[in-house]
Amino acid sequence: MDETVLERIQALTEMFPNWLRKGVWSVGVNTHEGVKWCYSMGRTATWVVCSTAAIMIMPVLFEIERATVEEQQKQQQRQILLGPGAMAGSGPPPPMMAPPPVPK
Repeated sequence: MDETVLERIQALTEMFPNWLRKGVWSVGVNTHEGVKWCYSMGRTATWVVCSTAAIMIMPVLFEIERATVEEQQKQQQRQILLGPGAMAGSGPPPPMMAPPPVPK
């Protein structure tokens, strides 16, 4: 008589005592529940970290970007007003004229 794989596995479980079968079943169920709990906590922790980062870090990034844009606009205005050779911090300062000699 042919039997299926599932029927054969079920027949093999009958050779173990009932307390051992229940213990193995309990370990399997508890492992499954533990994995589900870890997955749920991981999702919750990820949501908390990402939403906190968005609320606390994004305004700082926006402020840095705004300051950078303002600085670029100031440099562009200086270049328009003073000409292309008047970049801030480029080259040595222009030579100053010597003061007239003081009479004695």
